[in-house]
Amino acid sequence: MLAEEPKEFVDFQKNFYLLPVLQGEEVMDSQGFYERLLEVASVSKNDKPVAQPTTTATGNQTNKAGQNQPQEIVGFSAAVVFVIDSTISMDPYINRTRDAIKKVYEKIEKENLGKQVKFGLVAFRSSTKAVPGLEYTSKMFVDPSTVKDGKDFMDKVANLKQAVVSSKEFSEDAYAGVSQALNEINWNNFGGRYLVLITDAGAIEGDNPISTTGLDAKQLRLEAQHRGVAIYTLHLKTPSGKNNHQIAQTQYNELSFNNYLNKPLYYSVNAGDVNEFGQKVDTLANALTTQVKQAYSGEEAAGSVLTATPKTGDDQKKSEIEEDAILLGKAMQLAYLGDVKGTKAPPVFKAWVSDRDFAKPTIPTAEARVLLTKAQLSDLSDVVKKIADAANNGLISPTDMFAQLRSVAAAMGQDPNKIKEDKSTKLADLGLLGEYLDGIPYKSQVTGIDEDTWKGMSVQEQEKFIRDLHSKLRHYRIFNEDQSRWISLTEGADPRDNVYPVPLDALP
Repeated sequence: MLAEEPKEFVDFQKNFYLLPVLQGEEVMDSQGFYERLLEVASVSKNDKPVAQPTTTATGNQTNKAGQNQPQEIVGFSAAVVFVIDSTISMDPYINRTRDAIKKVYEKIEKENLGKQVKFGLVAFRSSTKAVPGLEYTSKMFVDPSTVKDGKDFMDKVANLKQAVVSSKEFSEDAYAGVSQALNEINWNNFGGRYLVLITDAGAIEGDNPISTTGLDAKQLRLEAQHRGVAIYTLHLKTPSGKNNHQIAQTQYNELSFNNYLNKPLYYSVNAGDVNEFGQKVDTLANALTTQVKQAYSGEEAAGSVLTATPKTGDDQKKSEIEEDAILLGKAMQLAYLGDVKGTKAPPVFKAWVSDRDFAKPTIPTAEARVLLTKAQLSDLSDVVKKIADAANNGLISPTDMFAQLRSVAAAMGQDPNKIKEDKSTKLADLGLLGEYLDGIPYKSQVTGIDEDTWKGMSVQEQEKFIRDLHSKLRHYRIFNEDQSRWISLTEGADPRDNVYPVPLDALP
């Protein structure tokens, strides 16, 4: 064995490191799954190997992984923020959520865990420009960073009620509520970071004129991931929304997909049954609270799941929320430990790795990112906008679309032989995105398109392609404006040379 990754999470924002892919190839394993073999090298700021943890009693090094973790993790705390739909018909679910939180607060205060577990609540509706009577698009009722106790929480949500007028569309601006919770809460105050979305409707997409965020599920998922926040969704499948159920489920599966568990934290409530909903809210709130209690008492929160006997039948379905919470709680605690211990990447190594788990090839073992400077992100945004503009023209005339892209490529100084008129010429051949995507052993949905492929797409597929590009452009603006993301590699460097490891999902 050449190297082993740290057991705790390494936060590249605090302990910056590079794990560049030197080369890679796609292969098929013995089970028929495709995976990428990547040659990587570690480049970190470490001057010397990280010392093994020592015990306070003897000062001797210990080889037992996690032996001293209980002492370090007792400071672990969690925030559980409910983002709830407060439009017409939601009062029963609002009241039941309030009841669940009240019960949990009573329980944790009896156990003196009031400082370890905090609850928050954000309510959302839809555009007040379209329907002024809605009063607000999203509103922070309780910030977990400032709430004092259970009574304070209940006082703050006492006036939360459903709207008295209908929204313009059946879908609501759920993304506005999620965005407010992600952006206005100081999640760094907490080790466990949970957001629970409760709604009976789909979300207004980012390209909708009444959207207040301009973002879609993928961008908000990446924003939550950036902050270390896990998003749960409790989707109330009420009879009135039957025509919206599948669209909403697709959106919320994307929004709630969790990289730690490699699955969406999405749970539906059949027919919007209030009793079933109540059971799931109770189970979730108690399960998340239990993780904090175990950490505070120095227990290994994930120990039980590692040795548990698999359940069958209905019992397994009922315990899915609990099982997910246990595994997620362990991941959150490792991230917290990595932060408090200042865990760093191994100083130097060079090796081959697989981007998929050998035993379970559906589970990724690595997250690919592309390191861009501010200047490069700006240039990338310009190119993506030009591709989106050309694609808009391509809705009417595919030939005009690729003629426009050839002109763009020529203006960028690309080799004329690469951009000659040919219907089989792909976007990749034009060299528009080569600076950012060439050499990456992952496939781009954009660069593989040629004129014939574009003509073969339905209008709906073409429109989705354009929407996705515009969503990425709006996300790039968030990247650019958020100074906390950008890392200076050398003291006094030009800010345009600061870098940010952009998630692969955010690239075209």
